[in-house]
Amino acid sequence: MGFRIAVDDLGAGYAGLTSFTQLEPEIAKLDMSLVRGIDADPRRQSIVLSMKRLCDELDIAVVAEGVETVGERDALAELGCHLLQGYLFAKPAEGFMMPQW
Repeated sequence: MGFRIAVDDLGAGYAGLTSFTQLEPEIAKLDMSLVRGIDADPRRQSIVLSMKRLCDELDIAVVAEGVETVGERDALAELGCHLLQGYLFAKPAEGFMMPQW
C-alpha cells in the first residue's frame, strides 16, 4: 500500500521490543533519554550499540532522537548511528518548512 512503519521513542514507555514482532517496522527511533549525554556514559553507549546491532539484524533503520551536542553526535556516529535528529541540526518547524541553513 506504500506506507512505512516507524517505532517512535524506542527505549521509553510503551515502545518496547515487542513492538518489533507485532509491527515489523522499517524504522526505529531511539528515545532521547538514551541519547542525552551518551558521549560520557558507557552504559548508554552499550545499550545503543546493542539496539543498533539488533536493528541491523532485523533490517530496521535507526534514527537517534534528541541530539543536542557535537559530543552526542560524534558518539552516535562512532556507534554506527548515522540518522540523527535534534536541536544540533535544526529546531522543529511549524508545518512543513525547510530550515534555512
